[in-house]
Amino acid sequence: MKKLTTILLVMLVSCSFVFANGQTEAASATAKDDFHIGIVTGTVSQSEDDLRGAEALISEYGAVADGGMIQHLTYPDNFMDESETTISVIAGLADDPKMKAIIVNQAVPGTTEAFRQVKAKRPDIICIAGEAHEDPGVIASVADLAVNNDFVARGYLIIHTAHELGCDTFVHISFPRHMAYETMSRRVAIMRATCEELGMKFVLETAPDPTSDVGIAGAQQYILEHVPEWVEKYGQNAAYFCTNDAHTEPLLRQLIEYGGYFIEADLPSPLMGYPGALGIDLTAEAGDFPAILKKVEAAVVEQGGANRFGTWAFSYGYTVSAGLGQHAINVIRGESELLKLSDIMKAYGKYTPGAKWNGSFYTDTATGVKAKNFVLIYQDTYIMGGKGFMGTTNIEVPEKYFLLK
Repeated sequence: MKKLTTILLVMLVSCSFVFANGQTEAASATAKDDFHIGIVTGTVSQSEDDLRGAEALISEYGAVADGGMIQHLTYPDNFMDESETTISVIAGLADDPKMKAIIVNQAVPGTTEAFRQVKAKRPDIICIAGEAHEDPGVIASVADLAVNNDFVARGYLIIHTAHELGCDTFVHISFPRHMAYETMSRRVAIMRATCEELGMKFVLETAPDPTSDVGIAGAQQYILEHVPEWVEKYGQNAAYFCTNDAHTEPLLRQLIEYGGYFIEADLPSPLMGYPGALGIDLTAEAGDFPAILKKVEAAVVEQGGANRFGTWAFSYGYTVSAGLGQHAINVIRGESELLKLSDIMKAYGKYTPGAKWNGSFYTDTATGVKAKNFVLIYQDTYIMGGKGFMGTTNIEVPEKYFLLK
C-alpha cells in the first residue's frame, strides 16, 4: 500500500510538471509572437495584387485591430504629389511600441525618407522595401533589406523568350518618370542590347503617366487608342511590354483583339490585367493561383491568344507582400537570417508551390561591387496555351549584362 501511494504521488507530481511545463511553453510561444508587423501597399486601383498579399498575411496572422500581428495601411494613388502623406503613413507605424518590422510594397518615392524617420525614432525596427522605385543606392542606404524583381536578368530573359516565340520586334511602353529610375533605365539598356544580339528590332513608345493630370482613366484610354496603330505599324510578330500596372489591362485587351505578343507584365501575375482584359470573373478562385491561372489560360486560348501571352504562375506583387511579411516574421522568431538569399526564397516559396525562383544580389555598375542588402529575384515565365513554363530560371544570363547601364 505504501509502495502504491509513492507511485501515485510520483505520477501526480510528473503530471503537474508536464501540465505546468505545457503552460510555460504555451506562454512562451505567445510571448515569442507578441510583436507587430506593419505593411504598406498601394490601393486596389493602383496595385491590387500587393494589397491582396497583405490581406493573406492578415488572414493567417490576424489584424492588429483584432488582437493579431499585422497592421496594413495604404499610401495615396497619386503618391508623387502626396509624398508627405506617403511618408507619414509609413513612418507613423513606428509609434506602435510592438512594431518590429515595416514592409513597403511597392516602395514608392518617399520610402527612403520614411525609413530614415523610422530609424531615427526606432532603430530596432526592421525596414524592408519591396519593389523599390528609388535607385538601389538610395534605398539601400537606409533599408535593412530591399527586394526587387530582377530587372537585370529579366531585361535579357524577356527578350530571349520573345525571340524563342518567333517575335521580330519588341515594343517598350513607358513615360519619363519611370525612365528616370535607374532600375528601369538599366533594364531598357539590357533589352535593347539583347534585341541587337538576337537580331530583333527594339522600339520605345511613350504613354501618359497615370499619376499625372490625365489620371489612370486618361492613361488607359491612350493605350486603347494607340495599340491598333502600333500593331499595324510593327506587325503581328511584335511583343509588347509596359512599365506601369494601370497600362497593362488596356494593352492586353487590344493585343488579344488586334494581334501581337505579351511575354509578361512588369510585375507579373495572372491577375495583372488579364481578368479585365478577358472579361472573366475570378471571385470563386480568389487566392487559389493554380485555379486562377487555369481559368485565365482557358480564356486566353478561347479568345485566340494561345502561345502569345505569358505571366508568372503566381502573382509577383502578392508574393512580395506575403513573402516579405513571412520573411520578417521568420527573422524576428530567429528562424531565418534577414540577408540570406535561401531564407528569402523559402518565404516566397511558401506562397508559390511548384514555381521556380532564381535571383542574385544587385551589382553596382560603377564599382562592380555586389550589394549586401539589395536582392533581385524572378520566377519562371509561363506562356499560356501549350508552351507552359519556359525554363527561364535555368537560363544563364551572359555576365556582360550585369554590368551594362
